[in-house]
Amino acid sequence: MDELRRIDLNLLLTLHALLTERHVTRAAVRLHRSQPAVSHALAQLREIFDDPLLVRRGGTLEITTRARALLPALDAALGQLNGLLRPPAFDPAQARRNFRVALSDYGARIVLPALVRTLRAEAPGIDLSVVQTSREAMLAQLADGEIDLAIGVFPQLPADIVADTLFEDRYTSVADRATLPPHGDLRREQWLVRPHVLVAMRPDLQNEIDQQLAAAGMERHVALVLPHWSAALDVVAGTDLILTVAARTLAAMPAQAALRAFAPPVALLPIAFQQAWHARRDDDPAHRWLRNMVSACCHAPD
Repeated sequence: MDELRRIDLNLLLTLHALLTERHVTRAAVRLHRSQPAVSHALAQLREIFDDPLLVRRGGTLEITTRARALLPALDAALGQLNGLLRPPAFDPAQARRNFRVALSDYGARIVLPALVRTLRAEAPGIDLSVVQTSREAMLAQLADGEIDLAIGVFPQLPADIVADTLFEDRYTSVADRATLPPHGDLRREQWLVRPHVLVAMRPDLQNEIDQQLAAAGMERHVALVLPHWSAALDVVAGTDLILTVAARTLAAMPAQAALRAFAPPVALLPIAFQQAWHARRDDDPAHRWLRNMVSACCHAPD
């Protein structure tokens, strides 16, 4: 170790560039340094190693016997030093970690079955703690570090929150068959005046459907607000209520013969279903692996 005190480690990078390029100007370009600075470094290296290192023969520079012997060891040493700074490799089979994930009933039905199967098969040491809360609370908890990943719909994101769109879904309405026209669907006016079910964590939270209706000068009557997707279909059966949800929700829930799905008679934009995380997690290998698994589960065939 005492010998290392005689040399600036940056000089070793310069030495490697000089011996590899065998040309001062090309080494300077490779190092993003000026030619005089590299020439000065070469003079220092010659003094440290007590060897010319590069000698001119004809119109080219050739490395000396000492320099040729240094090159393999220099390659190995710089590779090992670079490895010290590289993020540690992530081995899911050996990892031990708990991830805190926030998502709704809808997100749980879409993501969790395939994700948990993947974790148990490929990363049994990775545990999940799942919480359910509003999207506003999810974003606040991401910023505070209380959760690692949020999965849902996030129309507006703070600057320090990163999001990846997992898939797009469309809205579909569901009602009891007995309350619908026998041939055809409800007209817009009929759909608007019927009582509706809204799935939301709190009744005072804004939602995309009513925002879009208001922007178009329309309003619907929300007769029931509840926080659970799983109960929504059950309360519609046998009533005049209409539930408008993401279409993929229905595929993940048990079919009910009494209900019929139909396209809402109003124009509603598609839903971008996302996973979101704080920017500080971007380069975490384990977190990146989890995000990739979530994405793969959402794109896998049903």
